[in-house]
Amino acid sequence: MIALFNGFEINPIHSGDAWKVCNFCVANEDRLKRYFPKTLEQNLNPTLSNYFVESKVKAFENKDEFLFTLKHSETRELAGLIYLKELNWETKQGEFAYCIGYTFEGKGLTSKAIKHLSQYAFNNLSLETLQIIAHKDNLASVNVALKNNFTWIKTLINEFTPIGETPLDMELYELVSDSCKVSKT
Repeated sequence: MIALFNGFEINPIHSGDAWKVCNFCVANEDRLKRYFPKTLEQNLNPTLSNYFVESKVKAFENKDEFLFTLKHSETRELAGLIYLKELNWETKQGEFAYCIGYTFEGKGLTSKAIKHLSQYAFNNLSLETLQIIAHKDNLASVNVALKNNFTWIKTLINEFTPIGETPLDMELYELVSDSCKVSKT
């Protein structure tokens, strides 16, 4: 377990998560289709979810990408998924992407999960810079960045193209580890 807070826990993805991930994706299809289309298409049925989870477990083990689950500790219901992706081990940088289920939104769970995972990334993975890329109209995602002291860096022009839409400008936020701030001053 990575962290425990408010009756929820963060864990690395594991092989037993396939059914929960499938159920989460199907139940939150409308929510995932714009910003998480690949995750959604890879989890439309239990067989696909098994392949998805298997590949994400391998990616975690190889340190290519980290996928974490946010679950209710008592019921074991999957509340959300948090990716740490676009890892660059030379520059010690990674990007968070996250989605929370309908029934768990508005409770501050994603903000708390990012707080814990930021510390995990700095302390356990030796990353120095973490990024969040969000659309300016996705206020919940922007607020997760701001609540965790990520700093707005710039607008990324035509950064992301949702399926069937024109390219969107996205906002880049970054958080630099305290150890890097100290060493740079």
